[in-house]
Amino acid sequence: MRLLIAALALLSALLGGCAAVPMASVEADTTAKQFQPRPGMANLYLYRNETFGAAIAMTVSLNGKVMGRTGASTYFLWEVPPGKYEIVSHTENVAKITIEARPNRNHFVWQEVKMGMWTAGSHLVEVGEEQGRKGVLECTRATHGD
Repeated sequence: MRLLIAALALLSALLGGCAAVPMASVEADTTAKQFQPRPGMANLYLYRNETFGAAIAMTVSLNGKVMGRTGASTYFLWEVPPGKYEIVSHTENVAKITIEARPNRNHFVWQEVKMGMWTAGSHLVEVGEEQGRKGVLECTRATHGD
């Protein structure tokens, strides 16, 4: 019976609530949603536009450096020089994706929330420009929050 109660409490936390993560300024959010890479640079967007698992903040790293945590309906924008980048979502599982960033382009990665055994897991998917812009526009920009 205790196990059932604990499982129901966990499920409730995964489906409801909201993880608090540091947020960028309204100005930074508005500027990022213009989708204009600086000349010679690339924009990497990672977004999480689902409310499922909202109570769970998910740590994200870029090339081995922790960049912050996502919450429900949040995104990151990283302006990077062209090259290969590994994005990792550290949840119950470790999801990884490698992106070949091209100059003067936007690249979009969707952080999909998955049901885990004990807490939420994730999956990373590179999506096209149209789907990525739509997803980012549904979200608010998060920041590292050092």
